[in-house]
Amino acid sequence: MEEKLGRTVAITAVAPLAWGTTYLVTEQLLPPDRPLFAALMRALPAGLLLLVVLRRLPTGDWWWRAAVLGGCNIGLFFPLVFLAAYELPGGLAATIQAASPLAVMALAWPMLRERPAAVRVVAALAGLAGVSLLVLRSPDGVTPLGLAGAFGSVAVSALGFVLVKRWEAPVPMLTLVSWQLVAGGLLLLPVALLVEGAPPAIDLPAAGGFLWIGVAGTILAYTCWFHGLTHMPAGAVSLVGLLNPVTGTALGVAFAAEAFGPVQALGMAVVLGSVVAGQYRRRPRPAPAATPRELTTV
Repeated sequence: MEEKLGRTVAITAVAPLAWGTTYLVTEQLLPPDRPLFAALMRALPAGLLLLVVLRRLPTGDWWWRAAVLGGCNIGLFFPLVFLAAYELPGGLAATIQAASPLAVMALAWPMLRERPAAVRVVAALAGLAGVSLLVLRSPDGVTPLGLAGAFGSVAVSALGFVLVKRWEAPVPMLTLVSWQLVAGGLLLLPVALLVEGAPPAIDLPAAGGFLWIGVAGTILAYTCWFHGLTHMPAGAVSLVGLLNPVTGTALGVAFAAEAFGPVQALGMAVVLGSVVAGQYRRRPRPAPAATPRELTTV
């Protein structure tokens, strides 16, 4: 049982590790100031490719369910994250995102009957503090629009993640991912064209960046993430997501010469400890042994 749990956690961790590369790839390779186009290119081509390969469309209620999931996890989430990134200091945006485990637990309680264990609530609060130490800088430049984007992204993604677990898909996880990517991409398409206009020119580095975030940061990441949601409590999965800012910080230090000192090291240790603590699973109590009298009673 412990070995199976460890394997599931490892698979789930692929998602935040891949998502953590998005910050560096976006900054270094993608066209600047085109967040909606970047979100569109991250979702729609990957979704259409999967749909062509898998050749399976939704049926019945799954048409509207796929649309809702695609809207929450892709079509609304991606633009709100980019809005927060553009309107807030990066550290503050990441810190607000670190509140996601608490939001997921709050929704999972009434919707999934998953009462959050005290250790997971404490781990989520500690993880939030750890991310604050890891990435939070000066609060200058805060705007109401940026705060709305950050908190909105937390809310819609938490709802989407809980709904993925509540609605048991009748198809393999990769197929469910394809439906969501197409639905979210189609939602983004008219918005991106209306707000940002015609697509920008894409050079070779940008093409490589889009390929990376489309394949590793989207197809692979969401498949692994939803795998975790189907096999683990939603609160435990959401805590694994705290590896996202840890990865982003580590890559920033390694490739962008970002500062890293004792405070950041402490924050990273707290976050990693929170992820581990969040996987705590209470062992079931063994059944009481039968008494001699019970054994002889017919």
